[in-house]
Amino acid sequence: MIFGAGSDLGVHIDGTSLGPTQLMNDLNAFYKGESMMLDADKSIIKSRNLSDRRKNEYEIDKYNSQLYKNIVEKTKEEFFPIVVGGDNSVCIPSALACTKVNTDVGIIWIDAHANYNTFESTLTGNIDGLSLAAITGYKCNELRYYHDGKVIQPSRTVLIGGRGVSDKEKDNVRYSGITVFSQDDIKEKGIEAILDEAFKIAGYKTKGVHVCYDIDIIDPEFAPGVSTPEFDGITEEDAMKISEYLAKNIKEVLSFDIVQFNPLRDINRKTEQIALNILTQVVKAAEKKEKFEKKIY
Repeated sequence: MIFGAGSDLGVHIDGTSLGPTQLMNDLNAFYKGESMMLDADKSIIKSRNLSDRRKNEYEIDKYNSQLYKNIVEKTKEEFFPIVVGGDNSVCIPSALACTKVNTDVGIIWIDAHANYNTFESTLTGNIDGLSLAAITGYKCNELRYYHDGKVIQPSRTVLIGGRGVSDKEKDNVRYSGITVFSQDDIKEKGIEAILDEAFKIAGYKTKGVHVCYDIDIIDPEFAPGVSTPEFDGITEEDAMKISEYLAKNIKEVLSFDIVQFNPLRDINRKTEQIALNILTQVVKAAEKKEKFEKKIY
């Protein structure tokens, strides 16, 4: 089951709201399963004020509560949920929906940014930068008011690829207890070895893991079409190794997000093609998983 989450309310830069429609249209060539598109209300006057620490909070919460409800409902019907975003704020309801239904889960967050700010530490007021903190219960209670289940424990949380992290955010990460594999770790050990370690940590005594794949982990030389690019990212080859690894280990994955594709910033559709290749691999693996478990919809 694919959920298009067409919202860019969590970041002051426009464009990621257009990514889901574009990628889901691309998927139509082979994907015949169920899908659901939830666009942000077009009447919203989006705040882009970087001095506003609670930018679009009400609008995001309203949007996320509906997305959460939709995902919980379909997950209970034993669909494998795939969320195509949108900025990282849409990962909050996606991950919380996973733990609502499955109770004990871990999370692997593949991203150039930690997204571990709070309303006190954020420098931009972009709520996408608070998303992982909200998911793991590190303050940010206001961003999960609609969720009455467990949060994902920091000890079962792994960040892969974080490099664009502010000083105050580093303190949040340090005190939270989450595990971080930096870009330097990836260069030293290789992405497959990092993923092996990540699944051991996030999957330890859990029912499986939720995976959020933010494509800004990829160096903008290869994937320029994102809202907040960070240089010194992974290569396109490593990006595909990640999706190949997830496809091979899909039995351990409970749900999946792919976020941050921004068509307005893409060049020659380079990022679109990479994002589509990643999504295609995961979708095909998820369909096989559903058939294996005799859960065909």
